[in-house]
Amino acid sequence: MKLGIVGLPNVGKSTLFSAITAAPAEMANYPFCTIEPNVGVISVPDSRLDFLSEMYNPKKYTPAYIEFVDIAGLVRGASKGEGLGNKFLSNIRATNAIVHVVRCFDDPNIIHVEDGCDPARDMEIINLELVLSDMELIERRIDRAGKAAKGDKRFLAEIEVLKRLSTHLNEGLPARSFNAPPDELEFLRALDLLSIKPIIYAANVDEDTFASGIDTNPHYSTLLKIASAEGAEVLPICAKLEHEILELSDEEKAEFMSELGLVESGLSRLISVSYRLLGLISFLTCGPDEVRAWTITAGTKAPQAAGKIHSDFERGFIRAEIVAFSDLEACGTMVACRERGLIRSEGKDYVMKDGDVTLFRFNV
Repeated sequence: MKLGIVGLPNVGKSTLFSAITAAPAEMANYPFCTIEPNVGVISVPDSRLDFLSEMYNPKKYTPAYIEFVDIAGLVRGASKGEGLGNKFLSNIRATNAIVHVVRCFDDPNIIHVEDGCDPARDMEIINLELVLSDMELIERRIDRAGKAAKGDKRFLAEIEVLKRLSTHLNEGLPARSFNAPPDELEFLRALDLLSIKPIIYAANVDEDTFASGIDTNPHYSTLLKIASAEGAEVLPICAKLEHEILELSDEEKAEFMSELGLVESGLSRLISVSYRLLGLISFLTCGPDEVRAWTITAGTKAPQAAGKIHSDFERGFIRAEIVAFSDLEACGTMVACRERGLIRSEGKDYVMKDGDVTLFRFNV
């Protein structure tokens, strides 16, 4: 999974990126201090893997991974090449989802390219630039399909879908809110549109807000209202605090988070929201050689999950031997699970569940 961290210049993108990935990123109080994208790969914390590791003491421990990309700040006119617009758009196109950092605090000492904090305006600028870029792409696609339709009438159906989407985009609405049947949405997702990507609004608040409560921040309330209307995910976070937490020892970190009333770090919360947004789950494999988490889309059936490990597993799939992690944790050993009849034999139609501890049987 690759998440692109985007936003206007100087809203806290690079600070947040550095805090959640523990990777260095250039940060400064001026626009466009990020030019080339910063990339950080982090492992997904999973206490279930830790439990399996203690059980098997494996040679290899392999968690799921997420790649974060801190992309250059966007400004008005980016879709026409303003600022670093072309670079921004090409970088974001390669991501699975967008983490849109929106500044929700007032600070005259930190430059804002639009002169002052206004979440509604900032959200509109970013979303509109993505929509404008998509409009150009759709117009080119309609032209190509129109030429192809002269020799193949099947392209007429494609043109009809594209024109309906073009009308939607012309209203300033992102492609992700376009209402269409599943087959048309699948076609549109394959076009690599920017505004069709799932989005998380990261509301970057100040330390006082965290101390007094998120609801006391009027900027956050504004962002939440807009995001709710879009059906988008919202993650309140203080990038500055997260960066300070990064510098602490594990003991100091736990004490500091407790004082702030935080149960999870910003990274853990961002991972949870990302998995939910993209409809992802993890199944687990274990043994003396390796314990590992495998990320799949919710609704994936057992043979296709097996194919994540190796194509031969899917091609020669026989069955999946599965125990729910909660049952394994309660019993303590695989032997105890088997004795209690908790290890199930599932066939080709079984839909995988989050936390399934799985052994695939196959023959090729």
